[in-house]
Amino acid sequence: MKTETKNLIKKVVWSPWTAILTLAIVLSVRLLDPSFVESVRLLYFDKVITSQPAKDIPVSVVNIDEATLDKLGQFPFPRSDYADIIQDLYQHDAGLVVFNVLMPEKDRFKQDAILGRTMQAFPTVLPSVAGQKNKNESHGSPVQPVGQDPHGRVVEYPGLLSNVEPESSVAAGVGIVNTFPEIDGKVHRMPLVIMVGDELYPSLAMETLRIAAGDTRIQVKIGEQGVEALRVPKLDRINTDSLSRVWIDWSATPKEYSYTELPKSFNKGVVIVGLSAAGLANPVATAKGEVWPQYLQAATLGTMLSGTTIQRPDWADTAELLALLLAGIVVIFVSRWTYAFIPVIAVLGGIHFLVLHIYSQYHYLIDITWFICGIALVYAHAYTVKFVSEFLQKQQIKKQFGSYLSPDLVAKLQKNPELLVLGGEEQELSIMFTDVRGFTSISEHYGKDVQGLTKIMNRYMTAMTKTILENDGTLDKYIGDAQMAFWNAPLDNTKHCKDAVKSALQMLESLDEFNKEIAEEGTPPFGMGIGINTGDVVVGNMGSEQRFDYTCLGDAVNLASRLEGQSKNYGVLIVLGPITAERVRDEYNVFELDNIAVKGKKEGVSIYTIEQSSLGHEEFLKYYYAGHWDKALQMISYCKGQHPNMKEYYDIMEKRLQAGKPQDWKGTYVATSK
Repeated sequence: MKTETKNLIKKVVWSPWTAILTLAIVLSVRLLDPSFVESVRLLYFDKVITSQPAKDIPVSVVNIDEATLDKLGQFPFPRSDYADIIQDLYQHDAGLVVFNVLMPEKDRFKQDAILGRTMQAFPTVLPSVAGQKNKNESHGSPVQPVGQDPHGRVVEYPGLLSNVEPESSVAAGVGIVNTFPEIDGKVHRMPLVIMVGDELYPSLAMETLRIAAGDTRIQVKIGEQGVEALRVPKLDRINTDSLSRVWIDWSATPKEYSYTELPKSFNKGVVIVGLSAAGLANPVATAKGEVWPQYLQAATLGTMLSGTTIQRPDWADTAELLALLLAGIVVIFVSRWTYAFIPVIAVLGGIHFLVLHIYSQYHYLIDITWFICGIALVYAHAYTVKFVSEFLQKQQIKKQFGSYLSPDLVAKLQKNPELLVLGGEEQELSIMFTDVRGFTSISEHYGKDVQGLTKIMNRYMTAMTKTILENDGTLDKYIGDAQMAFWNAPLDNTKHCKDAVKSALQMLESLDEFNKEIAEEGTPPFGMGIGINTGDVVVGNMGSEQRFDYTCLGDAVNLASRLEGQSKNYGVLIVLGPITAERVRDEYNVFELDNIAVKGKKEGVSIYTIEQSSLGHEEFLKYYYAGHWDKALQMISYCKGQHPNMKEYYDIMEKRLQAGKPQDWKGTYVATSK
């Protein structure tokens, strides 16, 4: 019971389906959505959004840069210079000027009145900054909320930093320029309305859109979750999230100019003026890297003007989780395949292009970063378990079969472990037993030199075992000076009978070479007897929980052992059982020896050896089996002449015939010894 439990636990632990645990962790992390997951997601969205080709928008950015400082002098300029800049832009055919330079203090050059008069003549949108305190007077907001109370449902600030008079009152519009970096420190989305105190104010981009449309209002519908709808009445609805944020479409790229190098005409487009000289403004981190604030406002305005509605659909999170779950299960299932990594990599690589297509067609942002990471982790888990399991299985196979299978067969088993069925199964095998002849004289030769005897026996066994393994045999065991081997397990072998007989013949050749070597050393020659039988046996791991071997059991095994013992009694080196002889008859000349009931058996079996021909021998056996032993005896001399290699066999049979036929003779000789 303990063994079964241990095997079950081992099977579970090394199953690729344990990757379900990794999948569960991956799904849990995605549900919790920690900051690092969100940061990677935002980074991926940046890549998707910025992958689109640039499109022209009627928005330009004019920078007050180092060249402008060289031309106009120290900053801040007198506000009469601001007035000149605004007039200059309109003279270059600007449609609307957005002067994105905050003026919360009076001009030290006392030129505010000049700028005020210019702004009355030339419509100009100014910035304001939401903060902790109010400064300067705000002249109301064009935002008209309807529905629920905006408090707690949009971005809120207690105070507003406005421009001084008269600029504040004569400005065509005023918009908030606050940026809102997300968890990765970058600005990806911009809110279009912000709550300051008890009033909603538009962002600079939103206010610019209203002024450019010639409208007096911005309508905002507030629901339970926040902003539900936002529009300038003369224009289409602008889709935002509940905080009124829009994703910035960085393909809506404004044209950039230095104030010192203006184009001939802005073609009635919006012109946003901003600071870019070193030390005058802080750049903002975005998907495009660090950009000047005016560029960010221009891109936000361009997003609305181009009609682009980038959305993170409400169903996206659910769809991504479901896709991760289903794909994870599929990956675990296919991880059993050797080349499963090819479709897995193809899918993980190709899904990015699917997301790009969805974005280009519908402007939906779909996150695949955690999907790819999660599936990669799940597959890595499943594949690692599979790899380690297969490695351990191969090591077990090598440990179990390495000493009694050829390296080629061990390699095949390691490559295809499913070919191995352990635990005991019925299988037809060809079983071989060998034994040393003349061992007594060899032992006497070495006397008390036990180490010398051991070494010579090891050399003999090595030579014989090599031949067995080279012919795809399985070495079962050594039994003193005997060997047991079999064919057709653990790997199937359709020619196991022939391979067994081939091995026996090659072993005899190897024995001749071995005897020549040891003769030069003065060692007596080794003799050998071989018995081979084919039949159904049970083969598998046999033994106890503490120790077991891969071996075979059955009557066919016992008969193979008895046949080897009879090789001496019949004066031959090889004795074959009936099935073995029949299976090799087409390749080897089979020579029938007798029909014998081996010791311990009542039924007789025909036994054979390998001889070059059987001329005259069939007639000898016919008389012998029929009980005409006198006629069989007369054939002996003729047969000896035809088969000189079988002289010892015929001598033995001659003595048997001369001793007289048993009274109960039925054509089967009953052996009295093993």
